[in-house]
Amino acid sequence: MAQLWGKLISTLPVTAFYFATIQKPTSLKTFFLFVLTTVLLAACNNSSKKEEVAEDSLQYYPPTPKELSKEEFRNYFRQLSQFFDSTLLDNGFNGGILIAKNGSVIYENYAGYANLRTKDSITANTSMHIASTSKTFTGIAILRLIQEQKLSLNDSINKFFPGFPYAGITVKMLLSHRSGLPNYLYFMSNNKWGLDEKGKWNKQFARNEDVLQMMMDKRPDPTGSVNSRFNYCNTNYVLLAMIIEKVTGQTFPQYMQQKYFGPLQMTNTYVFTLKDTLTATPSFTGNGTYWDFDFLDATYGDKNIYSTPQDLLKWDQALYTDQVISPALLDSAFTPYSNEKPSIHNYGLGWRMQNLPNGKKIVYHFGKWHGNNAAFTRLMDEKATIIILGNKFTRSIYYAAHGAYDIFGDYGEEKDAEADEADTLKTTTGEADRKSTNKSRK
Repeated sequence: MAQLWGKLISTLPVTAFYFATIQKPTSLKTFFLFVLTTVLLAACNNSSKKEEVAEDSLQYYPPTPKELSKEEFRNYFRQLSQFFDSTLLDNGFNGGILIAKNGSVIYENYAGYANLRTKDSITANTSMHIASTSKTFTGIAILRLIQEQKLSLNDSINKFFPGFPYAGITVKMLLSHRSGLPNYLYFMSNNKWGLDEKGKWNKQFARNEDVLQMMMDKRPDPTGSVNSRFNYCNTNYVLLAMIIEKVTGQTFPQYMQQKYFGPLQMTNTYVFTLKDTLTATPSFTGNGTYWDFDFLDATYGDKNIYSTPQDLLKWDQALYTDQVISPALLDSAFTPYSNEKPSIHNYGLGWRMQNLPNGKKIVYHFGKWHGNNAAFTRLMDEKATIIILGNKFTRSIYYAAHGAYDIFGDYGEEKDAEADEADTLKTTTGEADRKSTNKSRK
């Protein structure tokens, strides 16, 4: 404030001279009004400077969607409507569908109930568990920290977790699923974490720290040699979320909200924590049975982001700019790193992909967790986005996503639902409805 008055006083002699020599006496009122206005403006300007966001906050300006011609829009809409009416929507689909091109929505539909018990309808604002599609966020968050020179792809895991009993593993190997680490979905269960003496769940939830501690204590066998082959493993992304926390000094849910969800205006997106158990959208088996929480529902990084089709379109569009991450680093995320066996299917850094013989490239990530299914695909040539989320288990979501590709280009999809995620912990539940669909506990 002292500086503010100093600047003001320094201008007063000049201003006073102006009004005293040029203006009429009645202008003295104007003079004092001028002084008051100057003080207020200076104070507001000084205040706004204090409210500036942190230097490393994402300053994001969304791209302007490219308007489609009426003929193009109607053609796509007609094909997509016919396709989904005869597939997902004809089979009791419970969820949301959004298809866009160049950021412009050309088909959007919501069907069924957010909660089958209370019959509240699914809307555009219904947040659903996106399962392993969450890995796209964790992967980009790591790459952004690399861009900010806060860590490196070649950093050893032991740098973040001293005494980690698996040697030679780097951040890049976690991102590309080439670490050879065992999957916590299995070794936590095999070691009876969270079970009481009678073999029943004691209602405790395993957290990321519990996963790391069990690896330290029990040293479960790896699934293969380090960097020898691709092996999809959720443990990798649990550890990556913990690395983000160590580097940023924030919890993963806090960091993702402050750094990405908030700036991108993803208002219905969040990382699930136990405080959300009463409000999170539930999921159901294929025949409508409520799917209870279990001891693995508190880990994140590999899963546990809730979002909507509209918010995921914002995520998709943000990645077409260089504001979230540099083009070079994004290209590295979409580069195949597992080439031991010839295949069009591969994995980058947080993203699955298909590299087709005709040169087309599909970048995507599907997921499933309990009764939730998610499909998120980016057709790079056409800049088309296919998003399908559901909370009543059905593999039809994957078939439908694949089937929609050919509406936009020559993708030759066989509709084989490849890329169902290994997020599910296979168990015998004794429930006929789960056996009938060959579902698994995650």
